[in-house]
Amino acid sequence: MTAPLSMTARLDRLPVTRFHRLLIAVVGVATFFDLYDLFLASTVSTVLSKEFGVSGAATKPLLASAFLGAFVGAVTLGRLADRIGRRRAFLLTLSVYSLFTLLGAFSTDVWMLVVCRFVAGIGIGAELPLADAYLADLLPAHARGRATAWAYTIGFCGVPAAGFLARGLVGEAPLGVDGWRWLFVIGALGAAIVWALRAGLPESPRWLIAQGRHAEAEEVVQRLEKSARTTLDVPLASHEEAQPQRFRALLRKPWRTRTAMLSAFQVLQVFGYYGFGSLVPIILTAKGFDVAHSLTFSALSFLGYPIGSALSIPLMDRFQRKWLIVAAAAGMAVFGLAFGYSTGGAAIAILGFCYTAVSNVFSNAYHAYQAEIFPTSLRASAAGSAYSLSRLATAAMPYLLLPLLEAEGATAVFVAVALAMVLLILITAVFGPRTTGRSVDEIAGEAVTASRPGRPS
Repeated sequence: MTAPLSMTARLDRLPVTRFHRLLIAVVGVATFFDLYDLFLASTVSTVLSKEFGVSGAATKPLLASAFLGAFVGAVTLGRLADRIGRRRAFLLTLSVYSLFTLLGAFSTDVWMLVVCRFVAGIGIGAELPLADAYLADLLPAHARGRATAWAYTIGFCGVPAAGFLARGLVGEAPLGVDGWRWLFVIGALGAAIVWALRAGLPESPRWLIAQGRHAEAEEVVQRLEKSARTTLDVPLASHEEAQPQRFRALLRKPWRTRTAMLSAFQVLQVFGYYGFGSLVPIILTAKGFDVAHSLTFSALSFLGYPIGSALSIPLMDRFQRKWLIVAAAAGMAVFGLAFGYSTGGAAIAILGFCYTAVSNVFSNAYHAYQAEIFPTSLRASAAGSAYSLSRLATAAMPYLLLPLLEAEGATAVFVAVALAMVLLILITAVFGPRTTGRSVDEIAGEAVTASRPGRPS
């Protein structure tokens, strides 16, 4: 099995090339439209309540629909990516998302929009875990953290873009079409452009190796070496890529501890991450701000997403990612509590910005982390299944946090968020493996070694 070992070692020893930068850009632009769409419902929900005469009760399924679809997509299409390949799965998810986001722009009532958002969410749900798996497969170990952070920095520009476009288009009717409909058209057309860009990317060589398609993998590796103007034929000692495994392998040794850790992590992180981003316009309305001011403060807060993501770049490969996650989660708890107690517009904008900035240090660290702790044969399935739980939790979140907001106010919401972050910190600190600067094969091999007789699983 010298050939596959040589190829994976060569992948990890490559410098960052023009191809890698193109890969980061394409994945980043795709993530831009994914995150643009995920945060869109919260920014337009207050307007749609007037457009369709939606009551408070009907707002919940509108907010939850895309996340519920994302749960289905992450479960089904994430597993499919380990069977048919990352590239094919990418093209499928973008097709689903683009088509049904465009159809959503033509919705005649709220329930048609809910259905379109649900199906579009199926495409979105697999996108982010697939992006994580694809980047982990192709990026060299020494640059994996920074490169992933660059991709997400591009992607998170989509969140303030959604906020400012909503602020500018909502209430307007360019070319006689309601502004909120244009928001969905922009997302759909952007995804179609990304589809064309992504069609030129190669299949993951690690996935090809895991499928026994060594000649195709060698062709991709040689293409990368040509881009780097080097040849690295180094059959060094390394952990052999596993043969294709079934999804249920995640529930057995040696992966069950990491599966349980990541699953609990994903359920808890949504309260801190999407609990703010998805509900902040509604929270601000509950604090007494009108729709215009609510959208303005939300858009200003959302500027922290790309800036925080950019700030994470020099940190990603300098510190252990598990401790970066822990520190950022603690920051989210502190800034969230301060935001909950704030009443003045300036304090809300500043604290909201600080919250979103630190939350994207957190997000970039865990996106790199969740993909690198599993082997290639299970990477997309593991990230997708854990991510699906976060989408299910996010879909349930309006039914949990909105009643709390209505009954107890914004402060109580952020107390709940802080408690979730404390639990997440404990789980990550105790059960999370070290990953920074290590080959993904070495990280996977550590779990295999630990599960042997006489060692804890």
